[in-house]
Amino acid sequence: MSSAMNARPIDRSTAESYATWFKALSDRTRVRILNLLALATGPMSVGEIVDLLGVGQSTVSHHLKLLADARFVRRERRGTSMLYTINVACVACFPSAADAVMGRPAASV
Repeated sequence: MSSAMNARPIDRSTAESYATWFKALSDRTRVRILNLLALATGPMSVGEIVDLLGVGQSTVSHHLKLLADARFVRRERRGTSMLYTINVACVACFPSAADAVMGRPAASV
């Protein structure tokens, strides 16, 4: 008997969360932003991300909002600036979400 036979179907709420995560990662610019934040030694401003990616400020801001809505990034206001960091706890859950969708037992995080 395969391990998929022992897995349980995911509920509607969980499926919605996972769909949001997959959608957040469906754009190459958002993937690049996450990669930059994951490699960063500290919080990054929109301007720093714009400079490194060579993408417009409004585009980066839009993608950061979507990533924050999916909880992949955290926002922190410092003075007049908004700084962004990777949300390691959420990103670490993503592989388990993919396993669950595929009917494999999710690894514990």
